[in-house]
Amino acid sequence: MFSQIIKLFRVLSSETSPMQISSAFALSMVTGLTPLLSLHNLFIIFLIFIFRVNVAAFLLGTAFFSAIAYLLDPAFHQLGHSILTHSALTDTWTALYNITTGRLSGFNNTIVMGSLAVSLIALLPVLIISNILIKYYRQHFMDYLNQSRLFRLVKSSKILTRLVSMAE
Repeated sequence: MFSQIIKLFRVLSSETSPMQISSAFALSMVTGLTPLLSLHNLFIIFLIFIFRVNVAAFLLGTAFFSAIAYLLDPAFHQLGHSILTHSALTDTWTALYNITTGRLSGFNNTIVMGSLAVSLIALLPVLIISNILIKYYRQHFMDYLNQSRLFRLVKSSKILTRLVSMAE
């Protein structure tokens, strides 16, 4: 876990643009909150390879949001159940289920539907807020952290450097 924190600070302090990092966090939220083996997650991984997105930030964010997803699964189930059983959407779900890609998407799973709905609603706010926070960190805290004794000690420690390089 400690090596993950060091990786996070490396990504935040790198020359990568804040939008690349924040888009990685936003996309990792969708991937992390929804079940991993879903069709939409393949689409997100495809997007990551097409656009310039920081892969390290994506992997860290996916691990973070996957841990949160287990806590939120009961709420995702309830939301997904209410979406799937809404009477006005019955014809839509029937038509989607009759398409092969619709069945492959797993939309008829209540947790998939609920977590996908939440993550798509939160996608833009997470993108904007994380972009603002990354810029704020770089302007106000990055120089202070790089000059602090503890941070310099951690960066110069051979044991921690080896642990991080082994984790990569």
